[in-house]
Amino acid sequence: MRTHKAIVTAFLLILMIVILGLNYIWANAYLWLSFGLVLLAIVLFLFRFETRKVEPRELVLLAVMASIAAVGRIPFASLPSVQPTTFVIMMSGYVFGAESGFVIGAVAALASNMIMGQGPWTPWQMVAWGLVGLTAGLLRNTLFMKRRWGQIVFGVLWGYLFGWIMNLWGFIAMIQSGGSETWKAFILYMIGSATFDTFHAISNVFFLVVFGGIWIKILSRFKRKYGLLE
Repeated sequence: MRTHKAIVTAFLLILMIVILGLNYIWANAYLWLSFGLVLLAIVLFLFRFETRKVEPRELVLLAVMASIAAVGRIPFASLPSVQPTTFVIMMSGYVFGAESGFVIGAVAALASNMIMGQGPWTPWQMVAWGLVGLTAGLLRNTLFMKRRWGQIVFGVLWGYLFGWIMNLWGFIAMIQSGGSETWKAFILYMIGSATFDTFHAISNVFFLVVFGGIWIKILSRFKRKYGLLE
């Protein structure tokens, strides 16, 4: 079993390296090469998670949390970058761990886009929201994340980091269509989303301040009671 896991993991890593190498051969295929690389990164992580021993009831919990995060986007669709999705994913990663947080974030992006609209941005959203859950889980035992102010700072940072990650695919698409490849163009493109990123950061702070404490208590109690994702 371990040999099989190692072979599959090595194969996926080799594919990533090949895709990176193709970037030097097909210089004008930035968008599709980056799309393939991001997609492979998601597959690699999900494969790693799938090889863990996870009980059916734990999978149900992950699906429920991903559904809550996904559905949370819909009522706020008319408000630019304002939604509770990032908050739900952050709380999930904080309570249930890094790998669970990544899976919930990635699945939430994929599921919500079935209503909001799928496109080449979907894998990037899966990675961005997956990283929210992953980093929340990795930092959950630190003094920084145990304090409310630390969680708020974390939420603010991800309000901007999420936007910057999404800007990457947009900038790559712009280059693909003949746009400028200069650092000046890149910086201006990244700055262009500042207003929306600020809305995202503010909404994260709002949900953390109002609902953060009670969500952590409820999810932690549920986790202890049923012994899930220990």
